[in-house]
Amino acid sequence: MRQLPFGAWVLLPWLAVTPFHWQFGVEGTFVLSQEKRLIKTLIEQYKTSGKTGRPVNNPNETITVEYGVSLIQILDLDERNQILSTNVWITYQWKDIYLKWDPEEYGMIKSVRIPQQAIWMPDIKLYNYADTRLEEKRDALVVLDHSGTVFWMPQAIFKSSCSIDITYFPFDAQTCHLKFGSWTYDGNKLDVKFLNKFQGFELTDYVPSNEWDIMDSSAVKHVKYYPCCAEPYPDLTFKLKIKRKVAFYNYILILPCVLLSSLTMVLFWLPPESPAKMQLGMNIFVAFFVLLLLLAESTPPAASAIPLIGAYYCLNMILITLSTFLSVIVVNLYFHGSRSRVPPIIKKVMVEFFGRMLCMRTQLLSKEELLELTKRNHQVKKSSKDRKNVHEFKYDKVGTYEMQTEENWLRSRNPTSSSAMSPPVVNGTTMMSAESAMATVSELEASAQSGPWQAINSLEGDVKEIRRHLQEMTDKVSEKEAGDIIAREWKHVALVLDRIFFFLYLFCIIASIMFIFPKVAYHL
Repeated sequence: MRQLPFGAWVLLPWLAVTPFHWQFGVEGTFVLSQEKRLIKTLIEQYKTSGKTGRPVNNPNETITVEYGVSLIQILDLDERNQILSTNVWITYQWKDIYLKWDPEEYGMIKSVRIPQQAIWMPDIKLYNYADTRLEEKRDALVVLDHSGTVFWMPQAIFKSSCSIDITYFPFDAQTCHLKFGSWTYDGNKLDVKFLNKFQGFELTDYVPSNEWDIMDSSAVKHVKYYPCCAEPYPDLTFKLKIKRKVAFYNYILILPCVLLSSLTMVLFWLPPESPAKMQLGMNIFVAFFVLLLLLAESTPPAASAIPLIGAYYCLNMILITLSTFLSVIVVNLYFHGSRSRVPPIIKKVMVEFFGRMLCMRTQLLSKEELLELTKRNHQVKKSSKDRKNVHEFKYDKVGTYEMQTEENWLRSRNPTSSSAMSPPVVNGTTMMSAESAMATVSELEASAQSGPWQAINSLEGDVKEIRRHLQEMTDKVSEKEAGDIIAREWKHVALVLDRIFFFLYLFCIIASIMFIFPKVAYHL
């Protein structure tokens, strides 16, 4: 008997109790397990027959592929590039006559897994793909049934083109389509139908999105004839209708817009003399422009229609710009001063009509103030006329002869000399020669410079000067008061205009909201 080496004696007890799937032959080679032998046989047979042709005996026979899509997650909807990214599981099922076997010959094995590269695969593609990658599917083994049924379920991330309608952004709902079909085989060679007759996305393992809610999921089979070919080309079009969650955009776009619109109305309530009236308008305009930039980042730049919220932003920016111009007009009128009177038609329309209609009676000029203004203007005109003719009047200390001429006043003081010096009267007219007139003047001057009349003349001049200064001061006060009333009229016109602009702005804001949001509500 041949003696075994020491190592063999050590391994004999382990080999006796350890099961293994292969057996050693006479020449010392191992025998494959039933599963490996089956897989090797199938792959070798398929390699011999070739994997480029369809697995059918009759070339006119149609192979049917059952197709299904399980939606796992909505990764992203790129509105700018109009691309929908989805994470899906794809299910293929078809019959392959070259992958059949008898389970009794292989230890009752009814299903095996083999690599997808070893057999024929249907060329079902995503028609509306928008991906720079060469392959969107992940590698997965193919499950084979002994009856020849092939079941393949790979993972895939699809990036498909999707037409985006941003009219109602961010209250929008988008409908995207994913069209699947054979790229080279026509319907006579390869037909596609829904797996288990389920028309739509399978949502059993769906992970809810943080941005989108699924409103509807469906699928339809189409048969289309292309200009290049006379054969029909079937396809399965899956439709996915999703609605945007607006909680995030309510705080980013909607609420700031409403607050800024409300803040714009404050612009018309600020007093015109405040510098913040102009600064606030410019700051609000800049804030709306920043919001418009945020909106532009979320929407396609070349969209066929702008979102209604964008139109609302632009309308507010236009109104703010107009309000700034109107504020300049109001400030200009407010500081117009007393350079000119308010035209009667403007005063009648603005003060008497709009002022009372807008409940601004407390700021209106009363009738007493208007009568006082008319009276003061008349006094100013009269005093100016009196100053021109003041040299024709004399002042008498007693006041009896204040309105008499100098000649009559001297005649009343010295009747003898005056009667001697008075010229004869003919037909009611005083006749005096040049020599007598000159003599009379000389005598008057001599008499005025002598005696107590010199002090009286000096006092009369002082009183006249005092009276002239008092009259000028009175006129200046009257003119100032009249100018203040005129300036107040201009200020009141400015305030009424400011109030009118406020209500016009409020009407435009309400009209725009009533125009935009009912459409959004109807769309939702």
